Amino acid sequence: MPSDIALIIFELCTIVISSAVLGTLFLYARQPIILAYIAAGIVIGPDGLGWVKNAENISQIGHLGVILLLFLLGLNLQPRKLLTLFKESALVTLGTSGFFFGCTFVFALTIQLALMDALVAAAALMFSSTVIGLKLIPTTTLHHQRMGEVMTSILLVQDILAITVILLLNMNSDQTLIAAFVLLITKAVALCVLAFAGVKYVILPLFRKFDVIQEYSFITTLAWCLLWAEIGHQVDLSYESGAFIAGLSIAVSKVSQAIAQHLKPLREFFLILFFFAIGAKMQLLTGHVYTLYGIGFGAILIVLKRWGFKQALGFANEKSTMRNELSARLSQASEFSLLLAYSAINNGLLSSSGMMFIQSTTLSTFVISTYWVVKHYPTPISLANKLRQD
Repeated sequence: MPSDIALIIFELCTIVISSAVLGTLFLYARQPIILAYIAAGIVIGPDGLGWVKNAENISQIGHLGVILLLFLLGLNLQPRKLLTLFKESALVTLGTSGFFFGCTFVFALTIQLALMDALVAAAALMFSSTVIGLKLIPTTTLHHQRMGEVMTSILLVQDILAITVILLLNMNSDQTLIAAFVLLITKAVALCVLAFAGVKYVILPLFRKFDVIQEYSFITTLAWCLLWAEIGHQVDLSYESGAFIAGLSIAVSKVSQAIAQHLKPLREFFLILFFFAIGAKMQLLTGHVYTLYGIGFGAILIVLKRWGFKQALGFANEKSTMRNELSARLSQASEFSLLLAYSAINNGLLSSSGMMFIQSTTLSTFVISTYWVVKHYPTPISLANKLRQD
């Protein structure tokens, strides 16, 4: 037992230290720090230096970061604002997602991926990165300008669509698609009703009674998140959907933003472990042909996404300058691409070749898109002083 504890402590220390060192190097290179976590997994994971022998345990712990990520996403959305944003961006988001799905599907079949692999890859790569998109846009632009509003609404609808796709991947294979979807919606609505009732009659009265004790608000909110994550899992939705519903239910409270700030450091720690585990499971150094295909398609996908978003925003009558910048900021794949791929492979719907293709495509879009945005548009990590804004 002591040796097991020593191993766990050693691995956690190694992960955090290597992530900090590589994070420093990546920030100097004007790259998002999320890539440093993945790179740390590649370098010191089982296929690298081997300092972390088994990434599975780290992956399971890191999954809490994804649960908290979805909880905070819901926590930052007022239900009324959610409906307004959905109406504004639904057509743009669904139209572009369908276009990117079709392009990726055709390319995947062209390089002779299996039909199911092609479908999963097309679904995974039609989204843009919420983490990178929001990290690279100045705070003033995000909160006080039209571009920030449009970006938030597009990413929000994409996140909801991604959650829906993940839920469909986890559905019972014995059900028809229509029956499974109807059952899915019914369960989600039931959970929403119960969660909102729980917040109104239990959580908010407790917050009002003990509002001066910050530790109580923190632990109660965390408990609410994990309770509904577990309920979501038990009713065959997912941990992530339960956490999203829990966050959305608390968003009606005035203290939701303060709670979100308290939970962010905890989320960041577990996300380090999650993305490290992704890197540790990758085999990018093996030179597999589908890794090379993925890198090449990553460059193609960025061009397709820039063109697609630019055309769609034009149809929505957005200004030309905003169309150019926003299409560049949304041109990468998403962290949900990796999450969806892992969900598919765990359910036996994706081969190792398909996984390598999705992983390498996603990472190559992260790198290329970030370099392009940093070089041409205002970001907190821009190379030029005139573009460095926060």
